[in-house]
Amino acid sequence: MNALDRVLQRWRIRHAARWVPDGARVLDIGCFDDSLFRYLGRRLGLGLGLDPLLARPVDGERFRLRQGSFPRMRAEEGPFDVITMLAVLEHVPGDELIGWAQTCFDVLVPGGLVVATVPAPAVDTILDVLIRLRVLHGMSVEEHHGFEPDMAPRVFSRAGFTVIQRKRFQLGLNNLFVFARPAGIRLPVYGIA
Repeated sequence: MNALDRVLQRWRIRHAARWVPDGARVLDIGCFDDSLFRYLGRRLGLGLGLDPLLARPVDGERFRLRQGSFPRMRAEEGPFDVITMLAVLEHVPGDELIGWAQTCFDVLVPGGLVVATVPAPAVDTILDVLIRLRVLHGMSVEEHHGFEPDMAPRVFSRAGFTVIQRKRFQLGLNNLFVFARPAGIRLPVYGIA
Protein backbone atom coordinates (compact mmCIF):
# COMPACT_ATOMS: atom_id res chain seq x y z
CA MET A 1 0.00 0.00 0.00
CA ASN A 2 1.23 3.47 -0.79
CA ALA A 3 0.18 6.78 0.77
CA LEU A 4 -2.93 7.20 -1.42
CA ASP A 5 -4.03 3.62 -0.73
CA ARG A 6 -3.76 4.40 3.02
CA VAL A 7 -5.79 7.61 2.67
CA LEU A 8 -8.58 5.71 0.91
CA GLN A 9 -8.39 2.91 3.50
CA ARG A 10 -8.71 5.39 6.39
CA TRP A 11 -11.67 7.06 4.66
CA ARG A 12 -13.48 3.69 4.45
CA ILE A 13 -12.60 2.91 8.07
CA ARG A 14 -14.01 6.24 9.33
CA HIS A 15 -17.35 5.55 7.63
CA ALA A 16 -17.52 1.97 8.91
CA ALA A 17 -16.38 2.73 12.48
CA ARG A 18 -19.43 4.94 13.08
CA TRP A 19 -21.50 1.75 13.09
CA VAL A 20 -19.38 -0.11 15.66
CA PRO A 21 -20.79 0.29 19.19
CA ASP A 22 -18.48 0.53 22.19
CA GLY A 23 -17.37 -2.88 23.44
CA ALA A 24 -18.39 -4.66 20.22
CA ARG A 25 -16.96 -7.97 19.13
CA VAL A 26 -15.89 -7.33 15.53
CA LEU A 27 -15.02 -9.70 12.70
CA ASP A 28 -13.08 -7.79 10.03
CA ILE A 29 -13.12 -9.84 6.82
CA GLY A 30 -10.32 -8.94 4.40
CA CYS A 31 -8.62 -6.91 7.11
CA PHE A 32 -5.23 -6.57 5.33
CA ASP A 33 -3.76 -5.24 8.61
CA ASP A 34 -4.85 -3.99 12.03
CA SER A 35 -5.86 -0.48 10.86
CA LEU A 36 -9.56 -0.83 11.72
CA PHE A 37 -8.82 -2.22 15.18
CA ARG A 38 -6.21 0.47 15.89
CA TYR A 39 -8.73 3.12 14.78
CA LEU A 40 -11.37 1.71 17.15
CA GLY A 41 -8.86 1.59 20.02
CA ARG A 42 -10.47 1.20 23.44
CA ARG A 43 -13.94 1.14 21.85
CA LEU A 44 -13.17 -2.37 20.58
CA GLY A 45 -14.32 -5.22 22.80
CA LEU A 46 -12.63 -7.98 20.82
CA GLY A 47 -11.55 -8.16 17.20
CA LEU A 48 -10.74 -10.95 14.79
CA GLY A 49 -9.31 -10.01 11.40
CA LEU A 50 -9.22 -12.54 8.55
CA ASP A 51 -7.26 -12.08 5.35
CA PRO A 52 -6.03 -14.69 2.87
CA LEU A 53 -2.95 -12.56 2.12
CA LEU A 54 -1.85 -12.03 5.73
CA ALA A 55 1.80 -13.05 5.97
CA ARG A 56 1.78 -14.02 9.66
CA PRO A 57 -0.59 -14.07 12.63
CA VAL A 58 -0.76 -10.94 14.78
CA ASP A 59 -1.90 -10.85 18.39
CA GLY A 60 -2.82 -7.42 19.72
CA GLU A 61 -4.20 -6.37 23.08
CA ARG A 62 -7.84 -6.61 21.97
CA PHE A 63 -7.58 -8.32 18.59
CA ARG A 64 -6.09 -11.14 16.56
CA LEU A 65 -5.32 -11.23 12.85
CA ARG A 66 -5.30 -14.61 11.14
CA GLN A 67 -4.46 -15.79 7.65
CA GLY A 68 -7.56 -17.38 6.20
CA SER A 69 -10.53 -17.06 3.91
CA PHE A 70 -14.11 -16.35 4.81
CA PRO A 71 -16.38 -18.27 4.97
CA ARG A 72 -14.13 -21.33 5.06
CA MET A 73 -12.16 -20.36 8.18
CA ARG A 74 -13.67 -21.24 11.52
CA ALA A 75 -14.22 -18.26 13.81
CA GLU A 76 -14.24 -19.63 17.34
CA GLU A 77 -14.39 -16.12 18.79
CA GLY A 78 -17.95 -15.64 17.56
CA PRO A 79 -20.69 -14.74 17.75
CA PHE A 80 -19.94 -11.18 16.69
CA ASP A 81 -21.76 -7.89 17.12
CA VAL A 82 -20.40 -6.41 13.88
CA ILE A 83 -18.85 -7.84 10.72
CA THR A 84 -16.91 -5.42 8.53
CA MET A 85 -16.03 -6.01 4.89
CA LEU A 86 -14.29 -2.92 3.56
CA ALA A 87 -13.61 -3.17 -0.18
CA VAL A 88 -14.14 -6.94 -0.07
CA LEU A 89 -17.44 -7.91 -1.74
CA GLU A 90 -16.21 -6.93 -5.20
CA HIS A 91 -13.62 -9.74 -4.86
CA VAL A 92 -16.23 -12.43 -4.12
CA PRO A 93 -17.46 -14.45 -7.11
CA GLY A 94 -21.18 -13.88 -7.65
CA ASP A 95 -22.11 -17.53 -7.09
CA GLU A 96 -20.54 -17.40 -3.60
CA LEU A 97 -22.24 -14.21 -2.36
CA ILE A 98 -25.35 -15.82 -0.87
CA GLY A 99 -23.16 -18.26 1.08
CA TRP A 100 -21.17 -15.34 2.44
CA ALA A 101 -24.35 -13.52 3.48
CA GLN A 102 -25.80 -16.64 5.12
CA THR A 103 -22.59 -17.28 7.05
CA CYS A 104 -22.57 -13.65 8.21
CA PHE A 105 -26.13 -14.18 9.48
CA ASP A 106 -25.05 -17.32 11.34
CA VAL A 107 -22.08 -15.76 13.15
CA LEU A 108 -23.81 -12.50 14.16
CA VAL A 109 -25.78 -11.97 17.34
CA PRO A 110 -29.43 -11.01 16.83
CA GLY A 111 -29.42 -7.30 16.04
CA GLY A 112 -25.82 -7.56 14.81
CA LEU A 113 -24.60 -5.57 11.83
CA VAL A 114 -22.71 -6.16 8.61
CA VAL A 115 -20.91 -2.99 7.51
CA ALA A 116 -19.58 -3.17 3.96
CA THR A 117 -18.04 -0.77 1.49
CA VAL A 118 -18.24 -1.48 -2.23
CA PRO A 119 -16.72 0.68 -4.97
CA ALA A 120 -18.75 1.80 -7.96
CA PRO A 121 -17.98 -0.17 -11.16
CA ALA A 122 -16.32 2.93 -12.68
CA VAL A 123 -13.59 2.64 -10.06
CA ASP A 124 -11.96 -0.27 -11.93
CA THR A 125 -11.16 2.01 -14.88
CA ILE A 126 -9.86 4.73 -12.57
CA LEU A 127 -7.73 2.19 -10.67
CA ASP A 128 -6.20 0.88 -13.89
CA VAL A 129 -5.08 4.39 -14.86
CA LEU A 130 -3.78 5.29 -11.38
CA ILE A 131 -1.89 2.00 -11.07
CA ARG A 132 -0.27 2.47 -14.49
CA LEU A 133 0.76 5.99 -13.44
CA ARG A 134 2.09 4.54 -10.15
CA VAL A 135 -0.05 6.93 -8.15
CA LEU A 136 -1.85 4.04 -6.48
CA HIS A 137 -0.77 0.51 -5.67
CA GLY A 138 -4.24 -1.05 -5.57
CA MET A 139 -5.01 -4.33 -3.85
CA SER A 140 -5.93 -7.50 -5.73
CA VAL A 141 -7.70 -5.49 -8.44
CA GLU A 142 -7.33 -8.45 -10.79
CA GLU A 143 -9.99 -10.17 -8.65
CA HIS A 144 -12.65 -7.55 -9.40
CA HIS A 145 -15.27 -9.06 -11.65
CA GLY A 146 -17.82 -6.37 -12.37
CA PHE A 147 -19.60 -6.43 -9.03
CA GLU A 148 -22.63 -4.16 -9.14
CA PRO A 149 -23.26 -2.45 -5.77
CA ASP A 150 -27.03 -3.01 -6.18
CA MET A 151 -26.37 -6.73 -5.77
CA ALA A 152 -25.37 -6.31 -2.11
CA PRO A 153 -28.79 -5.34 -0.71
CA ARG A 154 -30.52 -8.05 -2.76
CA VAL A 155 -28.15 -10.79 -1.59
CA PHE A 156 -28.12 -9.77 2.09
CA SER A 157 -31.91 -9.31 2.16
CA ARG A 158 -32.32 -12.81 0.74
CA ALA A 159 -30.19 -14.12 3.63
CA GLY A 160 -32.56 -12.49 6.15
CA PHE A 161 -30.91 -9.12 6.73
CA THR A 162 -32.62 -5.73 6.78
CA VAL A 163 -30.93 -2.90 4.89
CA ILE A 164 -30.61 -0.02 7.34
CA GLN A 165 -28.16 2.23 5.48
CA ARG A 166 -26.95 2.79 1.97
CA LYS A 167 -25.01 5.86 1.04
CA ARG A 168 -22.33 6.98 -1.36
CA PHE A 169 -19.05 8.56 -0.31
CA GLN A 170 -15.59 9.22 -1.77
CA LEU A 171 -17.06 11.57 -4.37
CA GLY A 172 -19.80 9.04 -5.17
CA LEU A 173 -17.27 6.36 -6.13
CA ASN A 174 -17.83 4.18 -3.07
CA ASN A 175 -20.91 2.78 -1.36
CA LEU A 176 -21.48 2.12 2.32
CA PHE A 177 -24.00 -0.58 3.22
CA VAL A 178 -25.20 -1.50 6.69
CA PHE A 179 -27.26 -4.67 7.04
CA ALA A 180 -28.89 -5.73 10.33
CA ARG A 181 -29.70 -9.23 11.46
CA PRO A 182 -33.17 -8.96 12.98
CA ALA A 183 -33.26 -9.16 16.77
CA GLY A 184 -35.48 -11.73 18.38
CA ILE A 185 -35.10 -15.40 19.07
CA ARG A 186 -31.47 -16.33 19.24
CA LEU A 187 -30.54 -18.88 16.61
CA PRO A 188 -27.64 -21.28 17.12
CA VAL A 189 -24.28 -20.12 15.79
CA TYR A 190 -22.69 -22.76 13.60
CA GLY A 191 -19.36 -21.03 13.07
CA ILE A 192 -17.62 -20.66 9.78
CA ALA A 193 -17.27 -23.99 8.06
